[in-house]
Amino acid sequence: MFKSCKWKNFLSTGDAFTEIKLNKSPTTLIVGQNGAGKSTLLDALSFGLFGKPHRDIKKDQLINSINNKNATVEVEFSVGKQEFRVMRSIRPNKFEIWQNDKMINQSSTVKDYQKFLEQNILKLNHKSFHQVVVLGSSSFIPFMQMPVWSRREVIEDLLDINIFTKMNGLLKERNSKIKDEIKEITHEIDLINTRIESQNKYIKSLQSLNADQIDQKHHSIEELRCTIETLFNDSLGLGKNLPTLMETSESTLNKTQNTVSQMVSYDHQFKSKMKTLVTESKFYTDNDACPTCDQDITTEKKEEKVLQISIKAKELQTASDELHKALIEAQAEAESTKAQLKTLQDRQSKILSNNDQINVLQKEINKSLKDIEKLSSQTGDLQEAQDDLIVYRDNKDTQTERKLKYLEERTYNEIIGELLKDTGIKTKVIKQYLPVMNKLINQYLQVLDFFVSFHLDETFQETIKSRYRDNFNYASFSEGEKQRIDLALLFTWRQIAKMKNSASTNLLVLDETFDSSLDPDGIENLTKILDTLEEGSNVFIISHKGDILENKFRSKIEFYKEHNFSKIR
Repeated sequence: MFKSCKWKNFLSTGDAFTEIKLNKSPTTLIVGQNGAGKSTLLDALSFGLFGKPHRDIKKDQLINSINNKNATVEVEFSVGKQEFRVMRSIRPNKFEIWQNDKMINQSSTVKDYQKFLEQNILKLNHKSFHQVVVLGSSSFIPFMQMPVWSRREVIEDLLDINIFTKMNGLLKERNSKIKDEIKEITHEIDLINTRIESQNKYIKSLQSLNADQIDQKHHSIEELRCTIETLFNDSLGLGKNLPTLMETSESTLNKTQNTVSQMVSYDHQFKSKMKTLVTESKFYTDNDACPTCDQDITTEKKEEKVLQISIKAKELQTASDELHKALIEAQAEAESTKAQLKTLQDRQSKILSNNDQINVLQKEINKSLKDIEKLSSQTGDLQEAQDDLIVYRDNKDTQTERKLKYLEERTYNEIIGELLKDTGIKTKVIKQYLPVMNKLINQYLQVLDFFVSFHLDETFQETIKSRYRDNFNYASFSEGEKQRIDLALLFTWRQIAKMKNSASTNLLVLDETFDSSLDPDGIENLTKILDTLEEGSNVFIISHKGDILENKFRSKIEFYKEHNFSKIR
């Protein structure tokens, strides 16, 4: 249940909170002149819950242009017995989720924090919210105007079957791990085969000892030692003063980057101040009287103010130019330091690579020494070598068995994956609910005096037939008829969500729905539907037709402008 939404320094609202109780009245009419801020509630709800505005505007444009900071939205709601409050702000940027007056851990990223809010608390994403809670004329994409894949996403959210999508994702991750395991085991088996081959050769060497083999191994050891010495000397040269140089470069880079960040911030401030001066200059240039108090502004006063502003602007521009020059120099220094640090890091990587090669070569030397020791023995240790061969073969059998188990699991997962695809279990669930959906849609269409047969198939393509069985599609109808279909779908999705308990909510906002394409009969029929909504519903109607609609709803909120700030009464 949504309880309240309040905001400040948001769009046309000033530094004092504007609050609307969302569960106070069954029906509330929101009126006001154009630009008074009637639709701000939608943007506040959308931004507070999902971090993005309802309308197609940039996030920075949500900040009040006069105060230019501390844009804040708070939304309070409950889920069962749990009380929640979501707070989100811009300049400074904040995002907090409170449960029962205790803030939920923010250790995760903002993206994961938002995902937790949508999946575990709201049970709604931004797209589904606008299909179940909001119907509006501004930036609203009706269900029937969505591409087929978006329609499917909405239905899956409503039916709470997106768990199968998550399961399919987890299954793909598991299959990816299985693939890696099979690859690793295959590699291990290849290594064992190499060891078996080597062991066989070693056994043969024990059976036919000769001095040439020993001399060959000594020669090989000598070559390996020469290579090790070369690598060691190379690492010694590369590592001279390396830690000190890297520490110095990293410190210099951090300082330079901090300086660049500060300069960028100052540059933004200069631009903002210059914008303010331009606005102030334009005010005195364009106005002969104060628009607020109607007091005349003398020519002398205007010229004095314009001159003062011009002087400030020149000073500010000079400072900005100097800052820009310094910024370029600082950025160049940062890039130079980055390049220097990259060179040092390459040296470090080369040293590590040399060390790895030395370790590998030393292992080869150690093995050759052991081989020489065995070869030098007149009798050798044939039995031990044969025992090692048995161990290698047993290990190969073990790894082969592991590989077979993973192959079996992969086959099993492939079968499960087919069930979890869009064409599997989800489609079967959707098919079960489609008759209910279509029945509800047609019932609402009849209440809205739109007598057609509306049918959605399992691909969410529509078939619409008139009483004379003529075939139509959504695009064939007038705007008024389309709106009746949109309304029928909205109320149907709310019923389905409540039926599945996936996104049952008290809140419904109709933005200028009564102002658009509905005729008087349509308005009357829509009003009847609103009157029949389940107990506990709270409907907000944003409209320009306050004089016509005022008596049809329980309460009214009026938005108005005072000193360029939106307020309510």
